[in-house]
Amino acid sequence: MTAGINNAGELIMPLSAADLIEKYNVPAPRYTSYPTVPFWNPEVPVAEKWFEVVRRTFAESNQQKGISLYLHLPFCEALCTYCGCNTRITKNHGVEDGYIKIILAEWQLYLNQFSEKPIIRELHLGGGTPTFFSPANLKLLLEKLFATADIHPEREFSFEGHPNNTTTEHLQVLYDLGFRRVSYGIQDFDPLVQLTINRIQPYENVKFVTEEARRIGYESVNFDLIYGLPHQTLESVAKTIDQVATLRPDRIAFYSYAHVPWVKPGQRSYSEKDLPDSVLKRALYDLGLEKLSAMGYADVGMDHFALPHDPLFQAQQNGTLHRNFMGYTTCQTELLIGLGTSSISDAKYAYLQNLKKVETYKASIAQGELAIFKGHFLTPEDLIIKEAILSIACRNKLTWTEEITTLLDSEATTKLEQMANEGLIILSKSGLQVTDLGKAFIRNICMVFDLKVKQASPEKPSFSKAI
Repeated sequence: MTAGINNAGELIMPLSAADLIEKYNVPAPRYTSYPTVPFWNPEVPVAEKWFEVVRRTFAESNQQKGISLYLHLPFCEALCTYCGCNTRITKNHGVEDGYIKIILAEWQLYLNQFSEKPIIRELHLGGGTPTFFSPANLKLLLEKLFATADIHPEREFSFEGHPNNTTTEHLQVLYDLGFRRVSYGIQDFDPLVQLTINRIQPYENVKFVTEEARRIGYESVNFDLIYGLPHQTLESVAKTIDQVATLRPDRIAFYSYAHVPWVKPGQRSYSEKDLPDSVLKRALYDLGLEKLSAMGYADVGMDHFALPHDPLFQAQQNGTLHRNFMGYTTCQTELLIGLGTSSISDAKYAYLQNLKKVETYKASIAQGELAIFKGHFLTPEDLIIKEAILSIACRNKLTWTEEITTLLDSEATTKLEQMANEGLIILSKSGLQVTDLGKAFIRNICMVFDLKVKQASPEKPSFSKAI
């Protein structure tokens, strides 16, 4: 990158990679929504007002696009200390029956709002550990749910599987129910890293469940990898990715570790001194990006990579990639209903999150009431910014509109000009384009348009660091 001249006629010298890391390694949202959860309205929404928005969004989109469902199955037999998900640790599998009944009861509360059968376009089982549940219980849950709906002919059903407890029967049962995509949480193959984060899973287990999924007929296998974990080195991460290469998953999510011990106390089992510093963490990312690119994976967007044959890559290429609370998806539905404890729903004009504790969630649903923890009804301004951030995160570009330019103040304009001088974006009269260099700073670019972040208290941490 060469030196440039800013609008004031001043010489601008390019920043080094280390300088960019130092500048942009700040807390930043992952933008699965806007506004992000910490900036939702503080008051707990009234259920009827939420249902009113659900009915509106359902009527506007069910026939044309179908709906998405996310089922949160929170149970795990052991705590992975790095994990930021909402989980319940237990070895008692007797909890499965009661939880299934409550999820179906919650679904019935939504069915009561619909004027016609819902068309399920997208379904994801997340956790926790969905494969904590027996194959028979997963079949029972899904068959009862499917009996109340129509299935979209281009449905996309996926689930998260733990390599240590996902069985051939799990894979076969879910395949027979229409699932064609599975995601395995790998994180890292290094023994010391696995021991530190309490996620010990041998390579042989991962190899087995990957090969079994393909033998049965799954069309897409995803691996989750994390960089920035305690005790990771360039050598260990390189070895992990080399092992991943032998299995060649169709998709790879290469996440930045989110160190938020004030939210997840389990992360206090190791010290910040055990974590890679900012420069090394970025070097781990660069190493991963280099090796993944050499293996033929394309950078789809915010931490996600896919092989050219995968629908996620194709959606990114043709401009139909979408992002919601489940991450990147090829389905552009407008109504996402989250079932289960801590699940989040997106009804286009409003968000709602369920209670986080299993007991209080179940008690509320058992009384025939929604288990509401918090929510947010979007203002016209929120909707404009939401679409702008989605465009940047999913298409790496943004077209200027009068609504967007009106919302940009001088501070935002200055930041965009600085990012352009640094080579992160290209600015033009028609909009902005994220460069290859800028993809690593996509969260920072989105944050320029986030009016809520500007109102945040700097003393109150809400997000992990961007790099």
